[in-house]
Amino acid sequence: MTAAHPPPLSVVLVEPEIPPNTGNIARLCVASGARLHLIGPLGFSMDEKHLRRAGMDYWERCDWTYWESLDALRDAAGAAARFFYLTTRATRPYWDARFAPGDYLVFGRETRGLPASLLAANPASCLTIPMVPDTRSINLATAAGIALFEAVRQLAASGS
Repeated sequence: MTAAHPPPLSVVLVEPEIPPNTGNIARLCVASGARLHLIGPLGFSMDEKHLRRAGMDYWERCDWTYWESLDALRDAAGAAARFFYLTTRATRPYWDARFAPGDYLVFGRETRGLPASLLAANPASCLTIPMVPDTRSINLATAAGIALFEAVRQLAASGS
């Protein structure tokens, strides 16, 4: 599904594996007006009942696109597009970023996160959600909600 005009923010899921996470993130995108980009290969079928159940009736309202690769999305977005990579392997907290309309929030697989090579190539764009020591990670849908709604809050505060 595509919108008549680009939304202010985008959530990008790179090779998501767990259908309910993707469904819940689709719901977050609908609630915030963000666009969802799914980067393949997906670890499930888009008609899987768990995906539909998690997204409920939101899939029909979700502005989403499937991409064969992250490079394809980045090429289509253009050189001026800003991508933020959310990872447990960064030290910069997500709230230190100054989000702007059109930004992309990129999340990796539930089991592996984003590739180390991608993070190494984009260190200034890597963000983390601070957690207490010895916490491995938090659920992907929870992480997406935290970062997405911080970006929404910032855009609302700036009048964007």
